[in-house]
Amino acid sequence: MASSLLTSSKLSPFSSPSLKSSLFLPSTTSISFSSSRPPFSFPSFPSKSFSKPLPISSSLNPNPPLPLRRPVYIPSHIPDPNYVRIFDTTLRDGEQSPGATLTSKEKLDIARQLAKLGVDIIEAGFPAASKDDFEAVKTIAKEVGNAVDENGYVPVICGLSRCNEKDIKTAWEAVKYAKRPRIHTFIATSGIHLEYKLRKSKEEVLDIARSMVRYARSLGCNDVEFSPEDAGRSDREFLYEILGEVIKAGATTLNIPDTVGITMPSEFGQLIADIKANTPGIENVIISTHCQNDLGLSTANTIAGACAGARQVEVTINGIGERAGNASLEEVVMALKCRGEHVLGGLYTGINTRHIVMASKMVEEYTGLHVQPHKAIVGANAFAHESGIHQDGMLKHKGTYEIISPEDIGLERSNEAGIVLGKLSGRHALKDRLKELGYEIDDELLGNIFWSFKAVAEQKKRVTDADLIALVSDEVFQPESIWKLVDMQVTCGTLGLSTATVKLIDADGREHVACSVGTGPVDSAYKAVDLIIKEPVSLLEFSLNALTEDIDAIATTRVLIRAEKSPVSTHALTGELVQRTFSGTGSAMDIVVSSVKAYIGALNKMLGFKEQYPKKASTVRTAVSA
Repeated sequence: MASSLLTSSKLSPFSSPSLKSSLFLPSTTSISFSSSRPPFSFPSFPSKSFSKPLPISSSLNPNPPLPLRRPVYIPSHIPDPNYVRIFDTTLRDGEQSPGATLTSKEKLDIARQLAKLGVDIIEAGFPAASKDDFEAVKTIAKEVGNAVDENGYVPVICGLSRCNEKDIKTAWEAVKYAKRPRIHTFIATSGIHLEYKLRKSKEEVLDIARSMVRYARSLGCNDVEFSPEDAGRSDREFLYEILGEVIKAGATTLNIPDTVGITMPSEFGQLIADIKANTPGIENVIISTHCQNDLGLSTANTIAGACAGARQVEVTINGIGERAGNASLEEVVMALKCRGEHVLGGLYTGINTRHIVMASKMVEEYTGLHVQPHKAIVGANAFAHESGIHQDGMLKHKGTYEIISPEDIGLERSNEAGIVLGKLSGRHALKDRLKELGYEIDDELLGNIFWSFKAVAEQKKRVTDADLIALVSDEVFQPESIWKLVDMQVTCGTLGLSTATVKLIDADGREHVACSVGTGPVDSAYKAVDLIIKEPVSLLEFSLNALTEDIDAIATTRVLIRAEKSPVSTHALTGELVQRTFSGTGSAMDIVVSSVKAYIGALNKMLGFKEQYPKKASTVRTAVSA
């Protein structure tokens, strides 16, 4: 279970018996700064001398240390000073990425996967943003927040709120059903925010923060997190003062955000160290980090903060989030796993890293935000070796060019199984290959995927891993079906207008047929869909990619739409009403079919947000044209 497997350099349970030697860095490896006396330096530990090679912990190490147990959860204290809590904000900050709107079902699925990972705190959303956000957080609190495993692990369920009674009360009403509920409240503290956004004095902000933390505690919540927004640009003395006051008011965690991602690792580490040294009562709370990635330093800043004394780190799957995103969970966790014991003073987490790949794929598919191929840990090229020199080294010893084994994060090497999938392959071979790719599929879903696989295999000699991933995405990571594509036919070319006939089936199983003309096959098909569903939308983005290099490759389409009367939510940081956008993906060997699937997927996601949507039509079979 998630709590029984802890990530640290003391844990590496997936050993490879075929490897006979440890993996080392060169003896010259060191950490250096540009000046002789940096503002902040990583702490040195007696056993961490660089005079001899440094072992890296992963499954490449044939002698992994014994696992550690997750410390008992106490809101304001961690019994083991080396344990780092993982606070995942994928469902809150991550969903603020443009086009990353998630349905309640998708949020629940991701929350369950985060619990499998073993994250300590799940920030399930901003309950005051909308009724749908409130209900989603409430559902996660009831279901995921009460799923205690045999080792006593259950994630804390957290709701974000601004520093006002309405937000805090709403957050509490959503998270109070969890066994371990938390309220996370924030207010800006930097000079630029006080002057231009809040238009309040330091004294006013200090009083608001103090009274609102006290109010959160008065509701019965004994786990309250406070964030001084834009702490990285805030006056230090004011920062120490406001943090000291919220500690007196009952805060149990102090989160220090680099809201605009402006600090360097040495600066952010120094900020945490200064707060630890100058804030009265700091020994009675947990210090947390929240680092944005505007300069590409979020992971480095997060690690620097942990080295300086922070024992909670706020991260997201795939690093998604506002603007350039947040610190990536997989990067931070694997950095602590590989280097925690030997360089970072024994820091470790409670993450079961073998669930990382599945979590990454789930978030990628549900949000429609594709992971760049060269993304650390979870990118498609993270464990690919094309250079001849590298390949030669890998054949002789995998440790020559890999510091992490793909098995550690839930992948298995595709070229070692010796199985090539084709039209004669059976369910067992398909299930084994999907498991190697990181997918845990139940028998019902496997049956659906199998028939899609057979259809593709009839047209291709060899079905690749990329094809399989597309088929899984088309089956597993789709929104609940309100409308489903049954059949379609298009006619196009240079001799006349393109025409499309589309047959859809609604939630009641009724068939609807429409025909339309357009400037091309996709345009005409989309217009035919619009005639049936009758939901005016704007198409904001359209992208089409071939997954493999052959002419018979599966195509994957992603679209982003916005309704004319789009649902709105309140932005957590600015308070502005934001129109929601909805993404959809579809895969097929026919690019027009792929495009229509993506469009219907986006429409289904949008309709799922509406309290009422048309399930019934006036006739069983509606024939319309335009």
